[in-house]
Amino acid sequence: MSDFSDKNILVLGGSRGIGAALVRRFASDGGKVAFTYAGSREAAVALAQASGAEAIRTDSADRDALTATVAGRGKLDVLVINAGALVLGDPLTLDADAIDRMIDVNVRAPYHAAVEAARQMNDNGRIIVIGSVNADRMPFAGGAAYALTKAAMQGMVRGLARDFGERGITVNSIQPGPTDSDMNPAEGPMAATMHSFMAIKRHAKPDEIAEYAAFIAGPHGAMITGSMQTIDGGFGA
Repeated sequence: MSDFSDKNILVLGGSRGIGAALVRRFASDGGKVAFTYAGSREAAVALAQASGAEAIRTDSADRDALTATVAGRGKLDVLVINAGALVLGDPLTLDADAIDRMIDVNVRAPYHAAVEAARQMNDNGRIIVIGSVNADRMPFAGGAAYALTKAAMQGMVRGLARDFGERGITVNSIQPGPTDSDMNPAEGPMAATMHSFMAIKRHAKPDEIAEYAAFIAGPHGAMITGSMQTIDGGFGA
């Protein structure tokens, strides 16, 4: 267990799934945690009450609102960017506006949030993006645009790691494989197909991703930067 006592931590996209596990993990170790949510107000309120974290309604697709929320948290010690959108289907028929919104949430928002956080972030801070193993492998049709957004995070973390390295700020992407959540339930229609690609044939648990994030965010992660940390049960092996 890492000690996040008195650490100022912001989780973008924290009301459900991996995000909620992140909030609970950091709060349980003493962190001063805030998290954003967009549409899941009831879940956000319940999580805030249970964890002692602060819930802030913010649409990650709204750049001005997002950067204002990040700036409003002051000198962050840890920023975890978990908010994400998923659009799958035939690229010839997918709605272009839905694709653009996914790019706004999955690419533009992480970049602007990370840069805004770094303006005030304490030295030796941590910026973590929850990416996806689909940045490395897209084994089925219909995921081109989603894979594009997650692959973009790889370039971003490599570049920002160099930009912020002199201050000891680390920038990394955690790349989960199939993880049990509303977006990708362990009993969902794609589960059997996903498990067929994996060495460990099950979905990850959100708490397993949160534990990995806590390790990267803690003192043992001081020399891990510009990296893609994959936790996928062998999905990409």
